[in-house]
Amino acid sequence: MDYKAILFGSIGTLIETSDFQRESFNEAFKEAGLDWYWDQEDYRLLLKQSGGTKRIEDFAEKNNTTVQAQQIRERKTHIFNQKLMTEKLMPREGVIDVIEYAKNNQIKLGFVTSTTKDNVNSVFLALKNYFTEEDFDFVGNNTMVQNPKPHSDIYIEAIKRLNLEPNECIAIEDSRESALSAHNAKIPCIAFPGSFHEEDNYDFCSKKMLKLDTSIFN
Repeated sequence: MDYKAILFGSIGTLIETSDFQRESFNEAFKEAGLDWYWDQEDYRLLLKQSGGTKRIEDFAEKNNTTVQAQQIRERKTHIFNQKLMTEKLMPREGVIDVIEYAKNNQIKLGFVTSTTKDNVNSVFLALKNYFTEEDFDFVGNNTMVQNPKPHSDIYIEAIKRLNLEPNECIAIEDSRESALSAHNAKIPCIAFPGSFHEEDNYDFCSKKMLKLDTSIFN
């Protein structure tokens, strides 16, 4: 299949951030006066629920606690973005090769995320030595859609703006929930699991890869 666009999905398809996210939640909890601590196993289970605010709300309900979930999520996002800007981070293995292949072969690139614009900016700032936002033909954020992932709205918006059909694109996603977003938009999807999502079920994806390479175009 000669794809006309490759659509990187969540932040985790470009850069491994799961543990930074977990640490940022824990710091935000501490600042809020909560004695919560999410270890790696806790977080792996919590990630089955998309959306940080919803995770906080559900966790509070299970612990019979009332919290300002949105406020805590916003503080977590600020802490996370600071980590991205101060840590020396590299793209995930194979990402640069795929981006360069796409650019050299007139294949459009999308970053089809429904996260906040601040998060998007922080990712590109952290990876500025490797690629920039200008390398992408479409960059999504949460202001573009009413329903975030795992809803398919952001993928539908992306292909609309790129003026392409679903089968002309291939998506790359790092979790089952986000991969379902592409799948429900009828876009073929490559599973590229993040470190906390390797055991997810990707039976509906065209293939699963722990390292990206240009074979995704074949």
